[in-house]
Amino acid sequence: MAISPRKLRYDVYSYSYQNDSNTPLVIAVLASLIERTLARNERISRKCGMSKTCSKVRVFDCHETPDMTIKSYLERIFKYTKAGPSVYVVAYVYIDRFCLSQPEFRITGQNVHRLLITTIMVASKYVEDMNYRNSYFARVGGITTKEMNSLELNFLFLMNFKMHVNVSVFESYCCHLEREVSIGGCYYIEKTLRCAEEIKSRQSQETGFNRIARITL
Repeated sequence: MAISPRKLRYDVYSYSYQNDSNTPLVIAVLASLIERTLARNERISRKCGMSKTCSKVRVFDCHETPDMTIKSYLERIFKYTKAGPSVYVVAYVYIDRFCLSQPEFRITGQNVHRLLITTIMVASKYVEDMNYRNSYFARVGGITTKEMNSLELNFLFLMNFKMHVNVSVFESYCCHLEREVSIGGCYYIEKTLRCAEEIKSRQSQETGFNRIARITL
């Protein structure tokens, strides 16, 4: 039985605030992308040996690798923050930008969880009107408030406060996520994430926290 594009749009990006178990599929897709990157980096490190990492990006390293899968960690963040699907898309943009701007940085089991909670928190501030405090995100992420504040500050400076995500960039990353679902599920998925409106202020590069367009079905 064929699945209509409309049904796929609903399945991939929708969720209900009343149903804690109903998480948007975009979270699973993002988890899969990050896990593959992590596995690739681990294969490279085993083959070529660990390269020396610059101290400024080691701020995301933890002393012990958390005993939680990336998917479970993202589901936990969604469960307690209810951040909308667009937040995870913007967080993915930030992760990609960060890796490109910091060539010495590699996603590993030691840094992936802290990188995720940081980018999701910053993306939430950029996308959504109402946000939890850093202390709340810290509890959700399993770190202290002091660590959360430090991670956010270091991340912003390492990114040179370039948090602005315009509509075309947002949509291109949405398309990339959709292709992942299409490949994994053998479905044809038309473009599903659209920006309802342009970014309201071009000064968001300075503030980093203006609204991004909402996802519409």
